[in-house]
Amino acid sequence: MLLADIGHKIKELRLENGLTQEELAGRCELTKGFISQIENNLTSPSIKTLDDILEVLGTSIGEFFTDDKEEEAYVFTKEDFYLKVDEDLHHNINWIIPNAQKYEMEPIIIEILPGGKSIEDEPHSGEEFGYVLEGTVSLRVGKKRYICNEGDSFYYIANKYHYLENTSNKLAKVLWVSTPPMF
Repeated sequence: MLLADIGHKIKELRLENGLTQEELAGRCELTKGFISQIENNLTSPSIKTLDDILEVLGTSIGEFFTDDKEEEAYVFTKEDFYLKVDEDLHHNINWIIPNAQKYEMEPIIIEILPGGKSIEDEPHSGEEFGYVLEGTVSLRVGKKRYICNEGDSFYYIANKYHYLENTSNKLAKVLWVSTPPMF
């Protein structure tokens, strides 16, 4: 692969994953403008930045620079997960399936610290499911509030304003699946 093709290939991967430049930039803690410059081959990312971008896009530097297509993976380990820490909202998101954005659903594990919450989602098409692995969360859907304890699950059409909140004094951990991918 020519170095001039790096930007084009990153753009292809981003589009295959159904991400906007802004979404990719947010997950990589970069700016939309920098992603645009990379995709248009106006600048080259450092190896570390390229590695970060490719991790979000579900590939590695080695795979990125080879033309061989490997068999699709069906099992993923913790080494495949991508972690994003949101210090403002006091939560961590683990994307547990690489490239989930290209599929119909996107499972994550969100860990919400006491007093923390998820991003407040605007109404959108699709459905969401969650299973509380640990602790207690408050689910807000529209104007209603529901308490979900460890072992409880929730499911709703995502056509109303919604988010999770941890009002307890212990860590809460939730397996959360969104369709279509939204996180």
